[in-house]
Amino acid sequence: MTMSEEKPPICANLIFPILIRPVIHKIERHDPMAAQILLNAIIKAETSEPGLMLDIVNSILKRRDLTVNITESLLKLQGHIPEFDVIVTINTDQKCKRSEELFQDLNRKTYSLKKILSRIPDEINDRKTFLETIKEIASAIKKLLDCVNEISNSLQITSPSDKRALENRKREFIRDSKKFSQTLKEFFREGQTQTVFQSAAQLICATNTIQRTVKTKFDPK
Repeated sequence: MTMSEEKPPICANLIFPILIRPVIHKIERHDPMAAQILLNAIIKAETSEPGLMLDIVNSILKRRDLTVNITESLLKLQGHIPEFDVIVTINTDQKCKRSEELFQDLNRKTYSLKKILSRIPDEINDRKTFLETIKEIASAIKKLLDCVNEISNSLQITSPSDKRALENRKREFIRDSKKFSQTLKEFFREGQTQTVFQSAAQLICATNTIQRTVKTKFDPK
């Protein structure tokens, strides 16, 4: 198999939330214990050898003699992840469990942005549609940043280290948002779709990181 792209690190970061986690959830509905054992094994393997799951996916594709743009495929798969997963016993979700509207709004904003970004592969070659999608992305980015700022400035944060952690994730998100914007400008000049896919995937990764930080710092213990 000849891969249509080199293995970018961002793909390794998205294999679990986009590809593996939904499979774990499906297994869990029928056999929670098997799902937990599989999850523990995957986490242990990926921790000891980061990128292993992506290597396995690549090996399967090679064995099947398939040429796949993994970044593009992950973006499309992101669009099929439901907003609310049915989770019985295993918590692999990234969403914050706090019931306050501020935190639930963050869940909605992150889901919305990722859902819009997932449409890029199907819309990028339709200029009129893609321009409208870009406007939606810009609006979703602003709404998410406003929500993060509200959380950061709220009375919910009492620890300076927690506030710093969230501010660091916000800066990374802003950096990746600016990079995405620059990539779009280059796309309209040069027509290279792959860099847009990779930048969009990076933005999804940054969004996931914000979610995980809020969940880790503020979910009930």
